[in-house]
Amino acid sequence: MAAVEAPAAELGLAPARRPWGRKLALYVPAGLVAFVLAGCFLGPLVLPIPAPVGGDVLESALPAFSPGHLLGTDPNGNDILSRILYGGRASLLVTIAVNLIGLFVGGLLGALSGYVGGALDTVIMRVLDVLIAFPSLVLTLAVAQSLGPSLTNTILALAFFSIPAFARVSRAATLGLRELPFMTAAQLCGTPWWRVLLRHVAPNIGPQLITFSMLGMGIVIIIEGALSFLGLGIPAPDPSWGNMVAQGQASLSATPDMVVWPSLALFVSVLAFNLLGEALRTQGSVR
Repeated sequence: MAAVEAPAAELGLAPARRPWGRKLALYVPAGLVAFVLAGCFLGPLVLPIPAPVGGDVLESALPAFSPGHLLGTDPNGNDILSRILYGGRASLLVTIAVNLIGLFVGGLLGALSGYVGGALDTVIMRVLDVLIAFPSLVLTLAVAQSLGPSLTNTILALAFFSIPAFARVSRAATLGLRELPFMTAAQLCGTPWWRVLLRHVAPNIGPQLITFSMLGMGIVIIIEGALSFLGLGIPAPDPSWGNMVAQGQASLSATPDMVVWPSLALFVSVLAFNLLGEALRTQGSVR
């Protein structure tokens, strides 16, 4: 039996559990991401929770599992669960918008640079190198401070520094495609460059950019939380996980729930996006 099993294992026919392991590694974080998105965007529409602001001061600082307030209330009487869901909506909107801007703008610049090459490639990449050389977190804080705290300004500040990373990934993937036979055939047929980028380059580099964006989601969530914690992101009283932690640190010893619950939501979201991005990257490399 050992002599029969060895060749089967070498041909990849023996292990029946390995594909299921890869599927679970993808489905579990994907389900967790779907749960976070559904909770933040659909939860306030279907759950009987109050508005995140304008609470009753007579119900201030209620503990968790109080009647009508599953996670309790803050010192202003606002429902913590409501603020976590609405704050998660704001944090996820920033994260999704930043990655979409980086994906399209950076992806386009990188694909154009890698496909056309020459002087255009040199100019685009040198400009992006200058942006990458600066400490992005420090400049993000400076830009956020100069623009002022708001949802739109937070998106613009973070998106500006996400473009170079997406452009580099896009350029590297495009360079790998440029000399392939189907690309050469498209050029010999006289296909315009923009049509080649849309029909041949974009579908082939898209999966790599999407995987990279999933890995970047967790980073953007953390940075947005840090900006809001410092008062440079989503301005209070509008909820955000970062400014909820900042609000709760003043009374951490008396009411730790105000810090624990938004921190837990932040941790679960970052973990889910990181695991999903890693699963997509691993499965793409396996194929």
